[in-house]
Amino acid sequence: MVQIEQHVWGMTPEGEAIIRYTLRNDSGAEVQLTNYGAAIVSVKMPDREGRMADVVLGYKHPEGYFFDGAASGKSVGRCANRIAFGQMTVEGKEYRLEVNNGVNHLHGGTKNFANRIWESRVETNRVVMSLVSEDGDQGYPGELCVEAVFDFDDDNALEITYLARTDKTTVVNLTNHVYFNLAGEGSGSVLDHELRLNSSKILEMNERQIPTGKLLDAAGTPQDFREFRSFRPGISSEFNHIRDFKGYDHPFVVDGWKPNILGEVGTLREPRSGRSVTVLSSQPSVMIYTGNWLAGGCPETKSGGRYADYDGVAMECQNYPDAVNHPEFPSPLLRPGETYCQKIVFRFGTF
Repeated sequence: MVQIEQHVWGMTPEGEAIIRYTLRNDSGAEVQLTNYGAAIVSVKMPDREGRMADVVLGYKHPEGYFFDGAASGKSVGRCANRIAFGQMTVEGKEYRLEVNNGVNHLHGGTKNFANRIWESRVETNRVVMSLVSEDGDQGYPGELCVEAVFDFDDDNALEITYLARTDKTTVVNLTNHVYFNLAGEGSGSVLDHELRLNSSKILEMNERQIPTGKLLDAAGTPQDFREFRSFRPGISSEFNHIRDFKGYDHPFVVDGWKPNILGEVGTLREPRSGRSVTVLSSQPSVMIYTGNWLAGGCPETKSGGRYADYDGVAMECQNYPDAVNHPEFPSPLLRPGETYCQKIVFRFGTF
Protein backbone atom coordinates (compact mmCIF):
# COMPACT_ATOMS: atom_id res chain seq x y z
CA MET A 1 0.00 0.00 0.00
CA VAL A 2 1.43 3.38 -1.00
CA GLN A 3 1.39 6.14 1.62
CA ILE A 4 1.26 9.76 0.44
CA GLU A 5 2.45 12.77 2.42
CA GLN A 6 2.25 16.38 1.30
CA HIS A 7 3.67 19.62 2.57
CA VAL A 8 4.33 23.17 1.41
CA TRP A 9 7.87 23.23 0.03
CA GLY A 10 8.08 26.91 -0.89
CA MET A 11 6.36 29.77 -2.69
CA THR A 12 6.56 31.23 -6.17
CA PRO A 13 7.36 34.95 -6.59
CA GLU A 14 3.61 35.37 -7.26
CA GLY A 15 2.79 33.88 -3.85
CA GLU A 16 1.55 30.48 -5.07
CA ALA A 17 2.26 27.49 -2.84
CA ILE A 18 4.75 24.93 -4.12
CA ILE A 19 3.63 21.53 -2.78
CA ARG A 20 5.89 18.50 -2.48
CA TYR A 21 4.30 15.06 -2.41
CA THR A 22 6.05 11.94 -1.10
CA LEU A 23 4.72 8.56 -2.27
CA ARG A 24 6.23 5.68 -0.27
CA ASN A 25 5.54 1.99 -0.81
CA ASP A 26 5.73 -0.97 1.58
CA SER A 27 9.34 -1.75 0.65
CA GLY A 28 10.48 1.79 1.53
CA ALA A 29 11.06 2.95 -2.02
CA GLU A 30 9.72 6.44 -2.62
CA VAL A 31 8.91 9.04 -5.24
CA GLN A 32 8.70 12.77 -4.63
CA LEU A 33 6.71 15.08 -6.89
CA THR A 34 6.01 18.79 -6.95
CA ASN A 35 3.18 20.80 -8.46
CA TYR A 36 5.70 23.27 -9.91
CA GLY A 37 6.03 21.92 -13.43
CA ALA A 38 4.29 18.65 -12.46
CA ALA A 39 7.80 17.44 -11.77
CA ILE A 40 9.50 14.33 -10.40
CA VAL A 41 11.99 15.66 -7.85
CA SER A 42 13.27 12.45 -6.27
CA VAL A 43 13.09 8.66 -6.77
CA LYS A 44 14.74 6.52 -4.06
CA MET A 45 15.36 2.94 -5.15
CA PRO A 46 17.39 -0.01 -3.79
CA ASP A 47 20.51 -1.36 -5.46
CA ARG A 48 21.19 -5.11 -5.72
CA GLU A 49 22.34 -5.09 -2.06
CA GLY A 50 19.19 -3.28 -0.95
CA ARG A 51 20.90 0.08 -0.37
CA MET A 52 18.70 3.06 -1.21
CA ALA A 53 19.80 6.01 -3.34
CA ASP A 54 18.08 8.86 -5.13
CA VAL A 55 18.36 7.98 -8.82
CA VAL A 56 16.99 11.13 -10.49
CA LEU A 57 18.55 14.56 -10.85
CA GLY A 58 17.06 17.56 -9.08
CA TYR A 59 17.70 20.64 -6.99
CA LYS A 60 18.12 21.38 -3.29
CA HIS A 61 15.64 24.27 -3.19
CA PRO A 62 12.29 24.71 -4.96
CA GLU A 63 13.59 27.96 -6.48
CA GLY A 64 16.06 25.86 -8.46
CA TYR A 65 13.15 24.65 -10.58
CA PHE A 66 12.15 28.16 -11.70
CA PHE A 67 12.86 28.31 -15.44
CA ASP A 68 15.79 25.87 -15.23
CA GLY A 69 17.22 25.17 -18.67
CA ALA A 70 17.41 21.43 -18.01
CA ALA A 71 13.65 21.17 -17.22
CA SER A 72 14.71 18.60 -14.62
CA GLY A 73 11.97 16.04 -13.94
CA LYS A 74 9.28 18.32 -15.33
CA SER A 75 6.22 17.83 -17.52
CA VAL A 76 6.83 19.81 -20.71
CA GLY A 77 4.21 21.07 -23.18
CA ARG A 78 2.16 22.07 -25.08
CA CYS A 79 4.64 20.57 -27.50
CA ALA A 80 7.70 18.74 -26.24
CA ASN A 81 10.83 18.96 -28.38
CA ARG A 82 11.43 21.25 -31.33
CA ILE A 83 9.29 22.95 -33.96
CA ALA A 84 11.44 24.22 -36.84
CA PHE A 85 11.81 28.01 -36.92
CA GLY A 86 8.84 28.28 -34.51
CA GLN A 87 6.45 27.99 -37.45
CA MET A 88 3.48 25.67 -37.95
CA THR A 89 0.25 25.51 -39.92
CA VAL A 90 -2.87 24.11 -38.28
CA GLU A 91 -6.05 23.73 -40.39
CA GLY A 92 -4.71 26.15 -42.99
CA LYS A 93 -3.76 28.89 -40.54
CA GLU A 94 -0.12 29.75 -39.93
CA TYR A 95 1.10 30.23 -36.37
CA ARG A 96 4.38 31.75 -35.22
CA LEU A 97 5.75 30.52 -31.92
CA GLU A 98 8.59 31.77 -29.74
CA VAL A 99 12.06 30.87 -30.98
CA ASN A 100 13.82 29.83 -27.77
CA ASN A 101 16.38 27.23 -28.90
CA GLY A 102 18.69 28.44 -31.65
CA VAL A 103 16.34 28.92 -34.60
CA ASN A 104 13.71 26.55 -33.16
CA HIS A 105 10.79 26.59 -30.76
CA LEU A 106 11.49 24.16 -27.89
CA HIS A 107 9.22 22.44 -25.34
CA GLY A 108 6.30 24.84 -25.79
CA GLY A 109 8.17 28.11 -25.14
CA THR A 110 9.75 29.89 -22.19
CA LYS A 111 6.59 29.88 -20.04
CA ASN A 112 5.68 26.33 -20.97
CA PHE A 113 3.93 23.86 -18.67
CA ALA A 114 7.25 23.05 -16.95
CA ASN A 115 7.43 26.57 -15.54
CA ARG A 116 3.99 26.87 -13.98
CA ILE A 117 2.12 25.84 -10.86
CA TRP A 118 -0.35 23.04 -11.54
CA GLU A 119 -3.46 22.52 -9.44
CA SER A 120 -2.83 19.32 -7.48
CA ARG A 121 -4.66 16.85 -5.29
CA VAL A 122 -4.32 13.38 -3.78
CA GLU A 123 -6.77 10.68 -4.90
CA THR A 124 -6.46 7.44 -2.89
CA ASN A 125 -2.89 6.37 -3.80
CA ARG A 126 -2.23 8.70 -6.71
CA VAL A 127 -1.43 12.36 -7.24
CA VAL A 128 -3.37 14.27 -9.90
CA MET A 129 -2.17 17.61 -11.29
CA SER A 130 -4.12 19.81 -13.69
CA LEU A 131 -3.56 22.93 -15.74
CA VAL A 132 -5.63 25.14 -18.05
CA SER A 133 -3.68 26.63 -20.94
CA GLU A 134 -5.67 29.50 -22.43
CA ASP A 135 -6.34 30.03 -26.15
CA GLY A 136 -3.25 31.71 -27.62
CA ASP A 137 -0.99 30.61 -24.75
CA GLN A 138 2.61 30.78 -26.04
CA GLY A 139 1.09 31.24 -29.50
CA TYR A 140 -0.86 27.97 -29.65
CA PRO A 141 -4.51 27.84 -30.71
CA GLY A 142 -7.30 26.60 -28.42
CA GLU A 143 -7.91 26.39 -24.70
CA LEU A 144 -6.27 23.19 -23.52
CA CYS A 145 -7.21 21.43 -20.27
CA VAL A 146 -4.43 19.11 -19.14
CA GLU A 147 -4.03 16.50 -16.41
CA ALA A 148 -0.95 14.61 -15.25
CA VAL A 149 -1.76 11.56 -13.12
CA PHE A 150 1.06 9.94 -11.12
CA ASP A 151 0.63 6.38 -9.79
CA PHE A 152 3.28 4.51 -7.77
CA ASP A 153 2.98 0.91 -6.63
CA ASP A 154 4.59 -1.75 -4.43
CA ASP A 155 6.41 -3.18 -7.47
CA ASN A 156 8.42 0.05 -7.79
CA ALA A 157 6.64 1.19 -10.95
CA LEU A 158 5.92 4.88 -11.48
CA GLU A 159 3.21 5.49 -14.07
CA ILE A 160 2.40 8.89 -15.57
CA THR A 161 -0.79 9.43 -17.56
CA TYR A 162 -1.13 12.66 -19.55
CA LEU A 163 -4.64 13.70 -20.53
CA ALA A 164 -5.77 16.73 -22.54
CA ARG A 165 -8.87 18.20 -24.19
CA THR A 166 -9.16 21.25 -26.43
CA ASP A 167 -11.86 23.52 -27.84
CA LYS A 168 -9.87 24.21 -31.07
CA THR A 169 -7.61 21.98 -33.11
CA THR A 170 -4.14 22.35 -31.63
CA VAL A 171 -0.77 20.62 -31.27
CA VAL A 172 -0.20 18.47 -28.18
CA ASN A 173 2.92 16.46 -27.35
CA LEU A 174 3.45 15.96 -23.61
CA THR A 175 6.31 14.17 -21.91
CA ASN A 176 8.29 14.05 -18.70
CA HIS A 177 11.87 15.33 -18.68
CA VAL A 178 13.26 13.28 -15.78
CA TYR A 179 17.01 12.59 -15.80
CA PHE A 180 18.28 9.28 -14.44
CA ASN A 181 21.57 8.44 -12.78
CA LEU A 182 21.08 4.90 -11.51
CA ALA A 183 24.36 4.96 -9.57
CA GLY A 184 22.79 7.74 -7.51
CA GLU A 185 22.18 11.43 -8.11
CA GLY A 186 25.45 13.36 -7.87
CA SER A 187 27.64 10.28 -8.49
CA GLY A 188 29.11 11.55 -11.75
CA SER A 189 28.82 10.60 -15.40
CA VAL A 190 26.16 8.30 -16.85
CA LEU A 191 28.22 7.49 -19.94
CA ASP A 192 28.93 3.98 -18.63
CA HIS A 193 25.23 3.24 -18.05
CA GLU A 194 24.00 0.62 -20.51
CA LEU A 195 20.93 1.09 -22.68
CA ARG A 196 18.80 -1.33 -24.66
CA LEU A 197 16.05 0.03 -26.91
CA ASN A 198 13.33 -1.60 -28.99
CA SER A 199 14.36 0.58 -31.91
CA SER A 200 15.68 -0.54 -35.27
CA LYS A 201 14.95 2.80 -36.99
CA ILE A 202 16.08 6.30 -36.10
CA LEU A 203 15.17 9.69 -37.43
CA GLU A 204 17.80 11.38 -39.57
CA MET A 205 18.50 14.81 -38.11
CA ASN A 206 19.77 18.01 -39.70
CA GLU A 207 22.34 20.31 -38.10
CA ARG A 208 19.53 22.36 -36.50
CA GLN A 209 18.27 19.27 -34.59
CA ILE A 210 15.19 18.91 -36.78
CA PRO A 211 14.26 15.61 -38.49
CA THR A 212 14.79 15.56 -42.26
CA GLY A 213 11.80 13.21 -42.57
CA LYS A 214 14.01 10.25 -43.48
CA LEU A 215 14.27 7.10 -41.33
CA LEU A 216 17.67 5.46 -41.00
CA ASP A 217 18.52 1.87 -40.08
CA ALA A 218 20.10 1.77 -36.61
CA ALA A 219 21.94 -1.52 -37.29
CA GLY A 220 25.70 -1.18 -36.98
CA THR A 221 25.61 2.53 -36.16
CA PRO A 222 26.41 4.33 -32.88
CA GLN A 223 22.62 4.59 -32.46
CA ASP A 224 22.14 0.82 -32.47
CA PHE A 225 20.94 0.04 -28.93
CA ARG A 226 19.04 -3.14 -29.79
CA GLU A 227 21.45 -4.92 -27.43
CA PHE A 228 22.77 -3.38 -24.22
CA ARG A 229 25.62 -0.96 -24.84
CA SER A 230 27.04 2.04 -23.02
CA PHE A 231 26.92 5.62 -24.27
CA ARG A 232 30.63 6.33 -24.01
CA PRO A 233 31.91 4.71 -27.24
CA GLY A 234 29.49 6.65 -29.47
CA ILE A 235 29.41 9.99 -27.68
CA SER A 236 31.76 11.77 -30.09
CA SER A 237 30.74 9.98 -33.28
CA GLU A 238 30.03 12.05 -36.37
CA PHE A 239 27.09 9.80 -37.25
CA ASN A 240 23.78 11.69 -37.46
CA HIS A 241 25.34 14.79 -35.85
CA ILE A 242 26.07 13.13 -32.49
CA ARG A 243 29.31 15.10 -32.15
CA ASP A 244 27.64 18.31 -33.35
CA PHE A 245 24.98 17.90 -30.63
CA LYS A 246 27.74 17.20 -28.03
CA GLY A 247 26.32 13.74 -27.42
CA TYR A 248 23.07 11.84 -27.83
CA ASP A 249 20.08 14.15 -28.27
CA HIS A 250 18.15 12.05 -30.75
CA PRO A 251 14.70 10.54 -31.34
CA PHE A 252 14.50 6.75 -31.66
CA VAL A 253 11.49 5.15 -33.35
CA VAL A 254 9.79 2.56 -31.13
CA ASP A 255 9.45 -0.77 -33.00
CA GLY A 256 5.91 -2.08 -33.37
CA TRP A 257 4.28 1.10 -32.09
CA LYS A 258 0.50 1.22 -32.35
CA PRO A 259 -1.58 4.24 -31.24
CA ASN A 260 -3.00 3.98 -27.70
CA ILE A 261 -1.16 0.73 -26.96
CA LEU A 262 1.40 0.58 -24.15
CA GLY A 263 4.61 -0.95 -25.48
CA GLU A 264 8.07 -1.59 -24.09
CA VAL A 265 10.54 1.11 -25.10
CA GLY A 266 13.69 -0.29 -23.50
CA THR A 267 15.80 -0.61 -20.37
CA LEU A 268 18.54 1.52 -18.83
CA ARG A 269 20.85 -0.20 -16.35
CA GLU A 270 23.92 0.60 -14.26
CA PRO A 271 26.36 -2.29 -13.86
CA ARG A 272 27.97 -1.37 -10.51
CA SER A 273 24.79 -0.82 -8.49
CA GLY A 274 22.70 -3.33 -10.42
CA ARG A 275 19.83 -0.85 -10.68
CA SER A 276 17.70 -0.73 -13.80
CA VAL A 277 14.67 1.10 -15.12
CA THR A 278 12.47 -0.36 -17.84
CA VAL A 279 10.40 2.18 -19.75
CA LEU A 280 7.00 1.54 -21.32
CA SER A 281 5.09 4.10 -23.34
CA SER A 282 2.16 4.62 -25.71
CA GLN A 283 4.19 7.13 -27.73
CA PRO A 284 5.87 6.47 -31.10
CA SER A 285 9.39 7.61 -30.18
CA VAL A 286 11.79 8.16 -27.33
CA MET A 287 14.25 11.04 -27.17
CA ILE A 288 17.53 9.94 -25.63
CA TYR A 289 19.40 12.94 -24.20
CA THR A 290 22.69 12.33 -22.40
CA GLY A 291 22.62 15.64 -20.49
CA ASN A 292 25.07 17.26 -22.91
CA TRP A 293 24.49 20.77 -21.55
CA LEU A 294 23.72 20.14 -17.88
CA ALA A 295 26.63 22.25 -16.62
CA GLY A 296 25.26 25.43 -18.15
CA GLY A 297 23.68 27.45 -15.35
CA CYS A 298 22.62 24.43 -13.28
CA PRO A 299 21.13 25.43 -9.89
CA GLU A 300 22.42 23.94 -6.63
CA THR A 301 21.72 20.22 -6.68
CA LYS A 302 20.12 18.02 -4.03
CA SER A 303 23.57 16.87 -2.95
CA GLY A 304 24.80 20.47 -2.68
CA GLY A 305 26.96 20.65 -5.79
CA ARG A 306 26.53 21.41 -9.46
CA TYR A 307 25.87 18.86 -12.18
CA ALA A 308 28.43 18.42 -14.93
CA ASP A 309 27.56 17.58 -18.52
CA TYR A 310 26.58 13.88 -18.84
CA ASP A 311 25.62 13.51 -15.15
CA GLY A 312 22.13 12.29 -16.10
CA VAL A 313 20.28 10.78 -19.05
CA ALA A 314 16.71 11.61 -20.07
CA MET A 315 14.46 9.09 -21.82
CA GLU A 316 11.63 11.29 -23.08
CA CYS A 317 8.71 9.30 -24.51
CA GLN A 318 6.95 11.53 -27.04
CA ASN A 319 5.84 12.08 -30.62
CA TYR A 320 8.48 12.78 -33.27
CA PRO A 321 10.06 16.25 -33.13
CA ASP A 322 8.56 18.82 -35.54
CA ALA A 323 5.73 16.38 -36.35
CA VAL A 324 3.33 19.25 -37.11
CA ASN A 325 5.49 20.11 -40.14
CA HIS A 326 5.80 16.50 -41.36
CA PRO A 327 2.52 15.02 -42.65
CA GLU A 328 4.25 11.63 -42.92
CA PHE A 329 4.85 11.53 -39.12
CA PRO A 330 2.24 10.46 -36.54
CA SER A 331 -0.09 13.45 -36.18
CA PRO A 332 0.36 15.69 -33.11
CA LEU A 333 -3.02 17.33 -33.66
CA LEU A 334 -5.78 17.17 -31.05
CA ARG A 335 -9.28 18.14 -32.16
CA PRO A 336 -12.35 19.23 -30.20
CA GLY A 337 -14.24 16.21 -28.88
CA GLU A 338 -11.09 14.05 -28.76
CA THR A 339 -9.13 13.14 -25.63
CA TYR A 340 -5.34 13.07 -25.69
CA CYS A 341 -4.22 10.17 -23.49
CA GLN A 342 -0.62 8.97 -23.31
CA LYS A 343 1.10 6.86 -20.68
CA ILE A 344 4.70 6.48 -19.56
CA VAL A 345 5.77 3.80 -17.08
CA PHE A 346 9.15 3.70 -15.31
CA ARG A 347 9.56 0.21 -13.83
CA PHE A 348 12.54 0.13 -11.45
CA GLY A 349 14.38 -3.05 -10.56
CA THR A 350 17.77 -4.74 -10.17
CA PHE A 351 19.77 -7.28 -12.14
